Order: sequence, then C-alpha cells, then structure tokens
Amino acid sequence: MKLFTLSAALLLSGLIHAQHTNIQISTLDNPNEISIALNENNPSEMIAGANIASIYTSVNGGVSWSRIVQKSSYGAWGDPVVAIDSKGNYFHFHLSKPENGSYIDRIVCQKSIDKGLTFNNGSYAGLNGTKAQDKPWFAFDTIRQNIYLSWTQFDKYDSEDLEDRSNILFSKSADYGDSWSEAVQINSVDGDCLDDDNTVEGAAPAVAPNGDLFVCWMGPNGLVFNQSKDGGNTWFDREQKIFDIPGGWSYGISGIYRANGFPIMKIDNSGGKNNGTIYINWSDQRNGENDTDIWLTKSKDEGKTWSDPTRVNQDKTARQQFFTWMDIDQTNGKLYVVYHDRRNYDSDSTDVYMSYSNDGGESFKDVELSESAFLPDSSVFFGDYNNVAAHNGLIRPTWTRLDGTKLSVWTAIVDSDLLDNPENINLTVFYDKSGINLTTAKKIQGSVTIESIDGLWNKQWQNVKLTSNGKLFKTLNVLKPGIYSVTVRCEKEIYKRNFVVKE
Repeated sequence: MKLFTLSAALLLSGLIHAQHTNIQISTLDNPNEISIALNENNPSEMIAGANIASIYTSVNGGVSWSRIVQKSSYGAWGDPVVAIDSKGNYFHFHLSKPENGSYIDRIVCQKSIDKGLTFNNGSYAGLNGTKAQDKPWFAFDTIRQNIYLSWTQFDKYDSEDLEDRSNILFSKSADYGDSWSEAVQINSVDGDCLDDDNTVEGAAPAVAPNGDLFVCWMGPNGLVFNQSKDGGNTWFDREQKIFDIPGGWSYGISGIYRANGFPIMKIDNSGGKNNGTIYINWSDQRNGENDTDIWLTKSKDEGKTWSDPTRVNQDKTARQQFFTWMDIDQTNGKLYVVYHDRRNYDSDSTDVYMSYSNDGGESFKDVELSESAFLPDSSVFFGDYNNVAAHNGLIRPTWTRLDGTKLSVWTAIVDSDLLDNPENINLTVFYDKSGINLTTAKKIQGSVTIESIDGLWNKQWQNVKLTSNGKLFKTLNVLKPGIYSVTVRCEKEIYKRNFVVKE
C-alpha cells in the first residue's frame, strides 16, 4: 500500500497558501533569542522561552501559546534555554540578576513539574564571586540520568584588561536539576573578556550513545572540543582543534545589532545507520563579509577525525545566511537546520529558511519557512540565536522577527511528511464554521478520516466518492485550535496531510 502526502494548510477563516503555517508566539516585552523544546512523550506539548523572562507553553502542537513571566529570587535575565526531560519535567536555564549578588553571577535552573504552569525558585551553577557567567547550553544524559551545563565565565565582562580572562566551565546535576556540582574549567586555551573573536564562547554539550560527553566552542583557536568518558568527572587535558574559523565567530550583518557564528553540537542517538555520528553546525564569513554561510562538519569516529565543512544552505547567491541552529530527530536520524536568510534580496530584507538532510548531512535541501520578509533596524537588540526542535517527524523551528523596531517571536508548523513526499494529487481542504470541503482533481473512492494530532478527537466517513474536479462537503462542529490530519484511504493507496486551525 502506497502512502502519499497532500499539501493542505488551513485556518478557521480559510485557506492558507504558504506551505508551512507561521505562528506568532508573542510580541510582548520585546521578545527575542527564542528556544523551544518538545515533550517526547507527547510532542503536541511544548515549551519555548525568550528574552528577558518569557516562558510560553503549548498543548496543541504549537498552534496557540500561553505566556508567563518567569520569576526567581536569583533573577531571570536572558539567554533563555528550555528543555523537557524523559519524565516530563520542564526546565528553564537562564542568566541571573539576583536580589543579593552580582549581575549574571550564576547560571540558574528553574524546574516545572506541572508542564510549565508554575516553576520553582530554582537552583544554580557556577557562582564564583562577581565573575560573570554567560551563554549556557545543556544536554541530557539518559544513561546516567544527568543534566549537563556548559557556559563561559568572564573574569570581568567587556574588560579590555588582558589580565581578565574568559574560560569554559562545566557543571552537572544528578538529581533532575535540584542541585549542581562545583563548576570545573574544561579548556586549556583561555580567551579575553571582550565578547569577541578572541573570547572563548558558544559552549554546547552533547552525549553519545555510549555515554561519552562532548563540548564544543569557539575562540582564539577556532572551533574546538573537549571530551569526558565518565560523565564529566574528568576531561582530556587539552581541547582538540577542529578548524580555524575564517573571519572569526563574531561578525557584522547589516541591519542586525550584533551577530555570531556560535556552534551547536548534536549526536545521533537514533540507533540508525548514522548512530553515534557527531555533528557541529555553525556560520562564518570565509566567503566574504557579505556572504555569510551555514556550515556542518561531522565525525564518525568519536571526534578523532572530522569531515571537511559542508555548506548547508543550497542557494546559488553570494548573500547572507546567519543565526543558525540544528537539531536531530532521534527517532530517525534526520537533521534540521534553521537560519535567517537574504538570498532573495539585494537589501536587508530577511526571510527564514530551514535546510534538512535525510542522509547524515551528506546533502541538504532548503525550504522557505517565513510567509513574508522583514526589514530589521540595527539599533534594536535582535538576540543571539534561533532554535529548532524535532521529534518523530514533528519539526518546530523558532526565530525572531524585527519589523523596523518591533520585535516578535515565531514558529512554523512543519512535519517531515510534507518535506519528504511531494504532492501526488491535487487535494484542496477548506474549513469554516459550517463544515469542511475537500476538492480533488483525481477520482478517489474510499474512507475519509479527520483527527486531532493528540488522538483525542476524530470523525470518519465511509464509501466516500471524490470525482474528478468534484467537491465533497461534510458538516463538522467548530474545531478547536490545533493540528488535524485528513486521511483518505482507498483500496490500494493512502493519502494523508496535516492541517492547522488557528485561534
């Protein structure tokens, strides 16, 4: 039996012509620098976080979102990193602005056991007098049930004194974020404190299927990594250099307040043919200041050797792609990379694209995510990263949009069926409060099923005939906002496509 996917995206008010429905998460409090995580036990549940202290949750696949403002006695002050563990705990890692202490003097971890409705006051890592703790990222170790954090410590942020240094620190929690080990330095080559190319920054941890722990970052030696084989208790004496980064990790993009090419590391734990492969994704200006590109390298031998950089964005232009992020769908090993993109313009007009690979990063295809471009203003802080999360064919990229001086944060409803399978028949779906219309250019006879993504609602009709250039209308109650699928089952074929009902 063949499986076909049908391109159908719809709203309560009518048909959407864009391939991937865009969802505005929020405009409140000038949000930017958004991250996202999916609940692998129920991917329709997700959490997102944005500067300075916004937390958003969704229970319908990202179609609608609720917002809270995070609070803690340690302060909630930017660099939001969100996560959901295998037990369904929601986490929000962020910088600090404590009631009693110094600005960004620790990395804070706040946990929710009620799916993001409320969070505890939090725990913290890295407190070291008045030294600044910045740019954290995390990884889960499902073998040891640990949480790992890595970040940059500045002796004195933005100091021009070369006696003040930056270093990469690491800490772990063995009790689901309730407490953290004493932070340890894992780099041998330090950096300055200017938050620029010669600063060590952008630390990103990842865990291999055998439990080995890796952390990569950038600095004076380019792109480097270190490794621990015992859950972070001990580390190799020196970090290993992978590549120089032509032009450095800090660079300029017209219309953007500041930009960087920080790396993200992910390791394939899917059990598939690329299981154990380490991937690192970043951006740089090796091809010129006006031609920033997205890159990928990989190692199939635990970091001993690395592939030459692969250019991820497949455009033929010499224009700007920047603020990249990557995830792996650990159910199948597919790679997804999201970034801002100016391939279509000679100006600062900016779109959002995603590149995806089904062959372990050997090749990529690009898809445009944003429904319209925006023209940013460099006087407004734009944030330092985008994000993307993928699980079991459900992909949710997140990005910042800046229309002039107005900030907003967004996601798109993307699933792998639409990416991997071309449209095989012309099926149009239109829904309003009276019911649903299906129109096809091909004669079909079979059953039609409509169901919600969470499986809690469905409606089915048997022995339905869709004639050539004909229409089928079925009365439906008003559907709640969410993601639904239409499945047409014929004698030898199945046609299936998700659609979206907005608020």
